[in-house]
Amino acid sequence: MLHSVISGENSSLLGLCGILFAFVATVVATAKLDKYLPKDAGREFAHDGKLSAGKPRGAGIIFVLAFVAAAFLFVPMKPELVIYLILIAISMMTGFLDDASKTPWGEFKKGFLDLCIAVLVAMTFLRYNGNTIELALYHHMHLVIPKAVFAVLIVILVWVSVNVTNCSDGVDGLSGTLTIISIMTIYLVDRILEVGEDFSFLILLFAACILGYLWYNATPSRLMMGDAGSRAMGLFISIAILKTGSPILYVPVALVLILDGGLGLIKVALLRFFKIHVMTKIRTPLHDHVRKVWGWSNTQAVFRFAIIQIILAVAVVYGVGL
Repeated sequence: MLHSVISGENSSLLGLCGILFAFVATVVATAKLDKYLPKDAGREFAHDGKLSAGKPRGAGIIFVLAFVAAAFLFVPMKPELVIYLILIAISMMTGFLDDASKTPWGEFKKGFLDLCIAVLVAMTFLRYNGNTIELALYHHMHLVIPKAVFAVLIVILVWVSVNVTNCSDGVDGLSGTLTIISIMTIYLVDRILEVGEDFSFLILLFAACILGYLWYNATPSRLMMGDAGSRAMGLFISIAILKTGSPILYVPVALVLILDGGLGLIKVALLRFFKIHVMTKIRTPLHDHVRKVWGWSNTQAVFRFAIIQIILAVAVVYGVGL
C-alpha cells in the first residue's frame, strides 16, 4: 500500500520501517491482547504439560495478523501474494478455533482442512509459476515435472510442513526459533538464486513477527502460540521453499522440524493403519524424548536443536552458493 505513495528511491527506508513495524506491532499487540486469548488446559501426556495450564493460548492469531497487516502495508501486492496471505490467515484461523474450542478438533477434521489448504496452494503456485524445479545443490540442474505430478508433490510438501511444525510446538521458544532459522536460510537462498524480492521481504516480515512473539515465549513463557501459530508457520515455510524454485531444499532447511515432529506422525500412522510397532523406545515428539529420557532442560533442548539446524543452514547456503 505504501509503495504506491513512496518513490522507489526510498524503498530501503520503507523496508526498514516495515520490519520495525512488524516487530513492534507484534510486541505491543501481544502485551495488550493476551488476556483475551483462550487459556491452556495443560497436556496430560506431554512432558511438563501441566505446567502450561492457565497460560494464554492461541497467540499465533496476534503475530500472524500483525504479519498480514505489515505485508499489505509495506509489500507491493500481486494476486499470487494476496492468495498466499489469505491462505495463511485461514490456516491460522482454523488453528485458533481449535485452540479456543472446549473440545479439541479431531485429527481427521484438521487433516482434511490442511489438505484443502494444500490443494489451494498447489493450484495457486502452478497458476503463477512454472513446473520446473532447480536442483540447487547439484550444480543448479533443472528438472521439468509434469504439472499433475508436481501438484501432488506440492500438496504433500504443504501438508507435511504444516503438521511437522505443529507437532514441534511443545517447548517454550522451540518451534518459533527453528522456524526463524529455516525461513532465514530460505531468505539467503533466495538472495543467492536471485529470486524475486517481494516474497523474500515477506520472509523478513514474518521473522520479525515471530521474534515479537518470542519476546514473551522464551522460557519461562508468558503465553503460547497454539495451533494458530504453528500451522501458519508450517504453511509459510512450505510456500517460501516453493518460491525458491528448489523445493527439495525443504529437507535440509527444516530437517530438525521434520525429525522432531515427523517421527511421531510416522510412528502413529504405522501403528494405526498397519499395526506396525516402531521406535517403541523413543518418545515423540523428539523434544519430549530429550527432556524426559536424556534429561535436557527446556533451554538445552531449544539451543541444541537450534544449533543443529544452524549448522545445516550454513551447509545449505554454502552448497547453493557454489
